[in-house]
Amino acid sequence: MRIVESLLQELEQEAQTTRRVLERVPDAELGWKPHAKSMSLGQLALHIATVPGNVAELAARPGLDAPPQFVQPAAQAAAELLPALEQSIARANAVLGAMDDSQAMEVWTLTSGSQVIMAIPRAAFLRTVMLNHWYHHRGQLSVYLRQLNVPLPSIYGPSADENPFAVPSVAV
Repeated sequence: MRIVESLLQELEQEAQTTRRVLERVPDAELGWKPHAKSMSLGQLALHIATVPGNVAELAARPGLDAPPQFVQPAAQAAAELLPALEQSIARANAVLGAMDDSQAMEVWTLTSGSQVIMAIPRAAFLRTVMLNHWYHHRGQLSVYLRQLNVPLPSIYGPSADENPFAVPSVAV
């Protein structure tokens, strides 16, 4: 299996889970923050929705000459989240689908002036920043939702609110 094909398969699998979590974001709580230093629910949810496409587009470049400025816009309505995710997944699929394994193994570099901050194979950048970073924030979102008393979907197995493995009881 090609390296990029493996990343694309994982992206699609995890996108299904991310959709289930984003579907639970309550419109009325988008400004809520668990702490003054935290992102708001709307910022975190929109960040999660847009990570795959944004990171894939960064990965398509040879690198960056300066660290990106991390300005986190907030969703103004929960209805924005799933369309933003779909667009992001489509962009990531297009970028990665055009990449071959030799490109995936080229070194991607982030510098700040003459200082090298990161120099890793593009595939490792995608694994770390597009996928692992995405999962990290999705976990944060599940904690936000729990604190807001929103029932959590199954992510990698049963949650306290949903068990995809439960056998439905038969009414007698």
